[in-house]
Amino acid sequence: MYRVLIPVGEHTNRALAAAEAASALPNAADAVSAVVLNVFEEFEVTGEAGTVNSEDVWDETAYPASVDAVVDHLEAAGVTTATRREHGDVTKQILAVADEIDADAIVMGGRKRSPTGKVLFGSTTQSVMLSAERPVTVSIRE
Repeated sequence: MYRVLIPVGEHTNRALAAAEAASALPNAADAVSAVVLNVFEEFEVTGEAGTVNSEDVWDETAYPASVDAVVDHLEAAGVTTATRREHGDVTKQILAVADEIDADAIVMGGRKRSPTGKVLFGSTTQSVMLSAERPVTVSIRE
């Protein structure tokens, strides 16, 4: 069985682009299994009322709607799916889960960005592509 990791954020269109790419793999219904991963990004905010840490509000069962959309798409295509939700640095968690499940590939939805936008704001997709020790497919939906 060919195992793919599909990291999914809040954006349903990007998530579905990844799901479409995974379900388009050869013999997907019989030969592909997917782990749909959502990472709740670590943060800490300090203000007049005190400090709020991401661990204080993180709920491992509170998946965004984009995860449901991806699972629905994959299951309709006959792809075996599992879901996971992690907390922490997004890129590090994606890479750690890919290693843990021994994924054959990571399939991500991307977006078009200008070179300046990449420099100023960073890119999880770019970080994963540069750091992964396995193939990374990025699918962009128009």
